[in-house]
Formats: sequence, C-alpha cells, structure tokens
Amino acid sequence: MRKIGWKVVPIAFFLLLCIFLWRGLSLNPHELPSVQLGKPLPQFSLPQLQEPNTFFNSTQLKGQVVLLNVWASWCAACIDEQVFMLHLAREGVPLYGLNYKDKPDDALRWLEQWGNPYKLVFEDRDGKVAIDLGVYGAPETFVIDKKGTIRYRHVGVMTKQVWLKEIAPLIKQLEEMS
Repeated sequence: MRKIGWKVVPIAFFLLLCIFLWRGLSLNPHELPSVQLGKPLPQFSLPQLQEPNTFFNSTQLKGQVVLLNVWASWCAACIDEQVFMLHLAREGVPLYGLNYKDKPDDALRWLEQWGNPYKLVFEDRDGKVAIDLGVYGAPETFVIDKKGTIRYRHVGVMTKQVWLKEIAPLIKQLEEMS
C-alpha cells in the first residue's frame, strides 16, 4: 500500500502543475492588474527633459484629461508606438511623456530622430515614479482625469484599435464630466 501512495504523489503534482500552467496560458498579458486605477496620480516633482533645471509637478496635470505615456530610448516597442503618438498630438490630444530609466542625451536624441509628440517630457531616471504607478516596462500609457485620478492603463504599444475602442470613448466621457 505504501508503494502505491508514493506513485500517486508525482502524478498529483504533475496534474496540479498542469492546472497552473493552463491557467497562466489563458491570461491576456495586456490585461495586467493595476492597483492604481481609481486612485490619484502619485505625487512627484521631476526635471523636464528639455530643461533639466525646471521641475514638473504632478499636480500640474490637474484640470484637463491627459495621456501620460511611459517611454524610453532603449525601448524598441516605443519606436513602433511613436508614429501613432505623433498622430494623436496632431489631433490635439494632451500627451505628456515620462522618460523611464533613460540617459537624458539618449532620450533627446531619440526624440529628435523619431519626433516629439509630447507637451512636456519629464525624467524618471531612477524609475521611482514608474514604480509608484505600477509600471512593468515601457511603453505604458495612462489616462488621467481632470481631478488627477488614474482612470485607465494600457500596457504595450498604443494602436489605433486600442485608441478607438478603449481610450477615445473614455476620454470623451471624462471630458464631459464636470
């Protein structure tokens, strides 16, 4: 009887492992949970990329619905996203950039090469603000309402489909609210 019991343990372990793997494979990697949704944007004061002696305070985003895009010059996916971000900027979408764990010279060179869609870019060299936002990596985009509350988070490259289906309707709704 004892020999049969020891044979069941590896089989039970294997089945349990299969259940966990199956569950993991059924998850959508772009739907990462965010504990920050519905909460105020974390307070920060960061240097502006183009003017490092001038600091940008997170409270300056209040009063309008904005997109906060986390990007970096070392981020290959950010290049894919940049064309659409430039389109949004031309359409008048208020877009702010959080340059994530980057060297200022590299970031400035990247913006010169790929274009700058941002009203302002602020530097998060050590990544602390990104950690406070719950950022997993670049690119990520947040919708911030007029009161400075995080209303939406998109992980990965922003596309026209995501914009039209998720973000544009949300922005319109948030702009209509007082």
